[in-house]
Amino acid sequence: MIREFAAEEIDPLAIGAWILGTGGGGSPYLAQLNLKQLYADGKTCRLLDPLALEDDDYVAVVSKMGAPLVGQERLVDPVHLARSVLVMEDYIGKQFRAIMSVEIGGGNAISPFLAGAVLDRPVVDADAMGRAYPEAQMTSFAIGDLQMYPLSLVDCRDNEVLVTRAASWKWMERISRKVCTEVGSTSATCKAPRTGKEVKEWGVLHTVTKATRLGQAVLKARAAHEDPIAAVLAHEGGKIVFKGKVADVDRRTTGGFLRGAAKLEGLDTDRGSKMELAFQNEWAVGFRDGEPVVMTPDLICVLDTVSGEAIGTETLRYGQRVTVIALPAPEILLTPKGLDHVGPRAFGYDLEFKSVFAA
Repeated sequence: MIREFAAEEIDPLAIGAWILGTGGGGSPYLAQLNLKQLYADGKTCRLLDPLALEDDDYVAVVSKMGAPLVGQERLVDPVHLARSVLVMEDYIGKQFRAIMSVEIGGGNAISPFLAGAVLDRPVVDADAMGRAYPEAQMTSFAIGDLQMYPLSLVDCRDNEVLVTRAASWKWMERISRKVCTEVGSTSATCKAPRTGKEVKEWGVLHTVTKATRLGQAVLKARAAHEDPIAAVLAHEGGKIVFKGKVADVDRRTTGGFLRGAAKLEGLDTDRGSKMELAFQNEWAVGFRDGEPVVMTPDLICVLDTVSGEAIGTETLRYGQRVTVIALPAPEILLTPKGLDHVGPRAFGYDLEFKSVFAA
């Protein structure tokens, strides 16, 4: 029900989470180094099965917030993530039993481990997305109509902000995003506290284990000189969407998000075709020769064709040889209400969701 999270699991977690991040969540590399340093300093982490939570336990939901590109330049120290938890505890007058991530994608998969190592609290084997998404209302907790406040936000300049009430999930997103933008488009946050009952009913469970095992599958394939992308597809039941090279990237940081599009020219069996991938922190919709062929909430992942390493929206560059794959989304995101929150229309695309996994 609760176990030690071994140092040897840090790299697989980072690899798997970067793939599940669908281009967002921030590169895990710096968080990965931070966590390894904490372990070298004698701190460790424990992983808690969400089903072992008592209904009345309190769980802190943490994340780094902001534009991924900015996060590569202005670092969020583990103490800031821990501080966001302590600020929330001070406000609500209760101590958290454990810490979990709002998203298993990218660097935010490691965020609860950083806070947990500093505060000596276990990490819950769950998140609220099963991937990464850019906005507060794009979570399983929002789909479940759970309370969206309070929220604490901490930055590297010693600013601390509490949002004690918001009219809706979208208003919480607007308010907190505005604050985040004002402090430099990167910050540490503790979202609305969740009870053990809420986590068990509305969380996406056992995703830390899922990401770690996915990363282990990639490492095993590399060690055996086998195709790591084939290993990812076999492990997750995914499909190849497009193979090509990066011809152009239009990328801009605005409103606390990284927005833009990447253009790919087809290679191998896709030679002669083109793909455009639109993104808002994460890959949102893929157009092949002008026609939409893959879209959120299916997980759109861009991988290095040789290494199988995930490539983020902030790290994609001209000339890279990439393979675009799709992985199945968590069931809660595929419900009618889930699609209202995270389907293509939630990102401004007037498209009816069609999964690449539809029969």
